[in-house]
Amino acid sequence: MQPFRVRDCALITRMAGVVPAVNLRELAERLRVCPAESLHHHFCETTLRPTFDDPEFRNDFAVWASRALLDRPLAEQLGIIDPYEHDSVEDLRATVLDVVEGRLSALSHIPWARAGDEFHFMRAVTVIFDTGREFTTVDELPRAVREMTRSSLYFHFIEAQRRQPVRMDDFSAWLAEGGEREQRVALSLAAVDFHFLTLVELQQVLVERTGEALEVAA
Repeated sequence: MQPFRVRDCALITRMAGVVPAVNLRELAERLRVCPAESLHHHFCETTLRPTFDDPEFRNDFAVWASRALLDRPLAEQLGIIDPYEHDSVEDLRATVLDVVEGRLSALSHIPWARAGDEFHFMRAVTVIFDTGREFTTVDELPRAVREMTRSSLYFHFIEAQRRQPVRMDDFSAWLAEGGEREQRVALSLAAVDFHFLTLVELQQVLVERTGEALEVAA
């Protein structure tokens, strides 16, 4: 197996060039035309943003529905959408629009946000850099994961899930080059339902899963 080189990343965010939405109807209109990168950012990159602190929802649309529109049912519907279950961002867009438009048709009035609480569509560029660290065996994996920064863990486990054509976390892709012990650990990692975990929780789960799989394979 080749050494696993540990990389890290940082987000550079900017406006997506879409007029902010102040009510639910405007949100639906903007969702139809916003860049795919903006949808990806608001669904997949929230865990990496230091300003994202919602304890319940993992995407910005659900948070906005809950906090700005005060529409709990809509927030819950948006909150259970898993972007990694969709084959493309356009498939994700269709799902989100179905939820928002369905909610619009069920309401007798359109919920509005207060001035200053508009939904601002953002997009981000991911800057990737080499940390200079590497490890060479599966036995080093639990400790390596434990010592990784949150952003490094995001890059190798979460962001990797959307990379074509493999669509697999970097650890599992690396372990695929190994033997039976490596395959057992890879299967354990593949079973992790990561989308609704914080990065802190994900780190704990990965350390536990890799350690347990190595003990069984010993």
